[in-house]
Amino acid sequence: RELARLVTALVSALTYELSAPPLGKLTNMPTTRRQAAKLEETSEATTASANAGSGHNWQDQNEADAVGLFGSGTLRRTLFTGALMVYSQLILVLWYIIKELNGSTFKFYDELKEDWKSAILKGYSLPGEVSTAAWHFIGAMFAVALVFMRVLPGEQQKGPVTPTGHTPVYKENGVKTFFLEIALFVYGGLYTDYYKLSIVYDEFGSIINGLNYIAIVFIVLLYIKGIVAPSTKDCGTSGNIVFDLYWGSELYPRIFGWDVKQFSNCRFGMMFWIIATISCTAAAADRNNGVVPLTMWTTLVPQFVYVYKFFLWEVGYFNSIDIMQDRAGYYIVWGCLVYLPTVYTSMSLYMVEHSYIEDPRVAAAIIVASLLSIWANYDADKMRADFRKANGKCTIWGKPAEYITAEYTTSDGQTRKSLLLVSGWWGISRHSHYIFEIAAAFFWSCGSGFDNFIPFFYVAFLVCLLTDRSVRDDVRCGAKYGKHWEKYCERVPYKIIPGIF
Repeated sequence: RELARLVTALVSALTYELSAPPLGKLTNMPTTRRQAAKLEETSEATTASANAGSGHNWQDQNEADAVGLFGSGTLRRTLFTGALMVYSQLILVLWYIIKELNGSTFKFYDELKEDWKSAILKGYSLPGEVSTAAWHFIGAMFAVALVFMRVLPGEQQKGPVTPTGHTPVYKENGVKTFFLEIALFVYGGLYTDYYKLSIVYDEFGSIINGLNYIAIVFIVLLYIKGIVAPSTKDCGTSGNIVFDLYWGSELYPRIFGWDVKQFSNCRFGMMFWIIATISCTAAAADRNNGVVPLTMWTTLVPQFVYVYKFFLWEVGYFNSIDIMQDRAGYYIVWGCLVYLPTVYTSMSLYMVEHSYIEDPRVAAAIIVASLLSIWANYDADKMRADFRKANGKCTIWGKPAEYITAEYTTSDGQTRKSLLLVSGWWGISRHSHYIFEIAAAFFWSCGSGFDNFIPFFYVAFLVCLLTDRSVRDDVRCGAKYGKHWEKYCERVPYKIIPGIF
C-alpha cells in the first residue's frame, strides 16, 4: 500500500521528462510537401555521411519520429504531449500538499481516493488571485534579470555551432548577476519597507500562479515568432500545433537582443531557485525567534554553492542538451519559469515548518557531504571545459588527456570535428557527473527527515531527468558522430553508473 502511494507521487516527476521530444535533426522542418521533397533530395548524401550506422539524423530537430517510451506519430505528438501540458499543471498542487497537508503525500492520496476532483481543485485554487505583492516581485525579478544581462560587463563567449552553421554568442556575466541580484534582494528585504525577506515563501502560491499565466502567454508568442520572425535558421514547425507548442518553433530565439533561453533557464529560473531558498531561510528564522534553524543551514549552504557553481560554469551549460537541442517551447520555457521554481525549491519550502536537526555535528556532516558532491560535479564539468579550451592538449589526473577525434557534417555540407574525452571522470562513465549531482540533491534534502516523500520529490525527478537525458544524449551523439561514437562507447561503455547502467 505504501509503495503504491509512493509510485503515485512519483508519476508527475517521471512523465514530465520522459515526454521529451525525439532526438532528431536541427534544421527547419519542411512545412509543405514540395519543401519536404526538396529537403529529402538535397540532404540524402549528407545524411548518409553524417549518420553511418544510425537510423536518426541529428540535423532535423523537428523530425517527430520518436525514440522514447511512448513511441512516435499521433500518440506521442498530439495525444501525449497535449495531455501532458494539461497534466503538468497539477504540479501547482505541490504547494497545497506542503502548506495544508503538512507535506504528506499519503494525506493527499487519501483525499484523492475520497473525492479526487475536490482534492485537485483545492490544491489548484489555494493561491487564489495573484496578489499585488506577487506581481511586483515577478516584475522586479524579470526587470533586474533583463537589465543585468544587458548592462553588466562580461566577455563574449561562443556557443556550439548548430547544424545550420549558426554560432550563438553570449555575454559571460552570470557570476556578477548571481552576487548582485542576491545582494539587492537581501538589502531590500532587510533595510527597506518594500517587502520582507520572507516574501517568496509568504507569497509562494500567488507567485507561481502568476508565473504560470505569464509562461503560457509567452509560449504562444514564441511559437508565433518562430513562424513569422525567427532569429536563426534553426526554426520551423512540424505542422502539428500541439506538438509545436510543446516543443517550440525556434532553437535560439532572441527578442530585442536578449537570448530567451539564457533568460528563462539561467537568469530567471536558477536565480529564483536561490532567492526562494534564502526567503525560506528567513521565514524559518521568523518562526524560530530570529534564529536560523540548523536544518535550514543544511539546505541553504549547499544550494547557494551549487547555484554559484552553475553560474561559474554557465558557459559550459550552453553546450548542454538543454541549449543545443531543446527548443523554446512549453517543455523548456514553462519548465524553467514554473516547474523549476516549484519543484527545485520544494525541500526548502517544506523545511520552514519542519526542523529535525539539532546536533551541529550532524548538520556539518550533511553540509560537507553535499559540498563534496558539488565539487566532484563541478570538477567533472571543468575538466571537460578545460579540455575543450586546450583543444585536447592538456593533462588530466597527471597524464596526457586521451580522446577520440570524431567528424560530423552540418546541413550546409561542412565537415567539422569534435574531440570526445575518455580520460578522468569522463573515462569512468559518459555521465559520471550525474551521480554527484543526484548525491548533492539527496544530501541537502536530508535535513527534512524521512517522514514524508515531498522533500525528496526533487531528487526523484532528478533521477528521472538525468537518466532519460543520458539516453537522449546517447542517441543524438550516435546519430551525429556515427562510427566515431561507436568507438567512443567501446572505450566508455556505461552511461552513468559503472558496471550497472
